Amino acid sequence: MLELVKAGGWPMIPLLLLSAVGLAIIVERFWTLRRRTVMPPRLGEEVRAWAARGKLDPAHIESLRNTSPLGALLAAALDVRNRPRDQVRERIEDVGRHLVHRMERYLNTLGTIAAAGPLLGLFGTVVGMIQMFLGILDHGLGDVSQLAGGIGKALVCTATGMIVAIPALMFHRYFRGLIAGYIVDMEHEAIQLLDTLDASGPGLPPASARTAAGGHGIVPPVAAG
Repeated sequence: MLELVKAGGWPMIPLLLLSAVGLAIIVERFWTLRRRTVMPPRLGEEVRAWAARGKLDPAHIESLRNTSPLGALLAAALDVRNRPRDQVRERIEDVGRHLVHRMERYLNTLGTIAAAGPLLGLFGTVVGMIQMFLGILDHGLGDVSQLAGGIGKALVCTATGMIVAIPALMFHRYFRGLIAGYIVDMEHEAIQLLDTLDASGPGLPPASARTAAGGHGIVPPVAAG
């Protein structure tokens, strides 16, 4: 392995650095984007139970906001629960965009590594070929086997660039798809929460009517029986 690195020359240094950065990003994103971290099990059901019982005090909502991305989205919906439903949906979408930005942290860097790896590898190969042909110009062709060996060494950079780029591209696409799936599931949980809030006050006018009438209070819990 060390011999291959030496054969590639100094262009191998940025390729090795890119591989180290890419590996670090992949490990960090795998840890951060675990499902139980983004969407803790049964959190949506627990929040809907709070809403049905009327336990929507600011302390509960702030605690929910700090638990996870799903908690932050549900808390954002609860913050504007007394507004018309279309305004609540707009808040959910706005917060969802911010959460996507947070969950996609470092993915642009990973995509850059996937794109730059082959180019750096090709650059290293071109540098090696130039050095080899300059040597031929100074000392003549010499042994053909040495020429073939020089070409092989120059191609080491191209192979290394592909080795760096292919996993980076695969994991970049994987994490993008994973985040998109999380957002869909989180929005579904938020809509279920809105349905619970609408159903928690039977006999009350809908949220849009209460807002038009000037009502801004928290929806009271359903009385037992």
